[in-house]
Amino acid sequence: QVQLAESGGGLVQAGGSLRLSCAASGRLFSIQSMAWYRQAPGKQRDLVARISSDGSTDYPDSVKGRFVVSRDNAKNTVHLEMNSLKPEDTALYFCNMIVRYINYWGQGTQVTVSS
Repeated sequence: QVQLAESGGGLVQAGGSLRLSCAASGRLFSIQSMAWYRQAPGKQRDLVARISSDGSTDYPDSVKGRFVVSRDNAKNTVHLEMNSLKPEDTALYFCNMIVRYINYWGQGTQVTVSS
């Protein structure tokens, strides 16, 4: 079993920055992919950033150039640096990791951006 623990959410003004972190624990053999998703009230859960085991990254256009994902393999941790935040970035942010082809999710951390 794998557990994910997110931290770093909060309230920030538009234009500000936040850094999210997610640490994995448990039976970790090989983390294939680490990612962040977000879900606003009444909307579907969408990918925000993904980083693969080879370090390649993937971002949707909505956050490209503003968000940066990174991973620390030694600590089984993934970070999300969010800059130039906008009110539309307000959502519950979820950490996701694929371990031995199984998806694991954190409980989510709230990010609120005020205008």
